[in-house]
Amino acid sequence: LANAMVLHGIPEYIRSDNGPEFIAKELRSWLSGIGVKTAYIEPGSPWENGFCESFNGTFRDNLLDGEIFYSLKEAQIIVGEWVKHYNHVRPHSALGYRPPAPKTQVPKLLQNQPSLLQ
Repeated sequence: LANAMVLHGIPEYIRSDNGPEFIAKELRSWLSGIGVKTAYIEPGSPWENGFCESFNGTFRDNLLDGEIFYSLKEAQIIVGEWVKHYNHVRPHSALGYRPPAPKTQVPKLLQNQPSLLQ
C-alpha cells in the first residue's frame, strides 16, 4: 500500500471487505496515522466491491489454487507474470474478447524517427 501511495498519492478512503487482513489493528492504525479513513463493505455484500471481488476470484482460481510458492521472490515473479498476462494478454468477454490493456509496439522504423510519432 505504501508503494502505491507513493506513486499515486494518499487516498481519502480505502474501501475493503471485512476480512481479517483488512481489519487488523496494525493496518487501521497505520492508515489512521497517515490520514486515510477506512470504509468497509457490509458483511455478506460482495456486490458493494464488485471489481475487487471479481479480481480476487479470478486471481484465486487461476493462480493461487494451482501454485505453491517456496520463497517470496518466487511469489513476486510468478504473480508479476500472471498480472502482466491478466492485463495485457487475457481475452475479456466484456471487451469483445480483447485484452484489457494490450501492449503496443512501435515499428523499428518509427523508433528512430520520433518526429513521425507526433
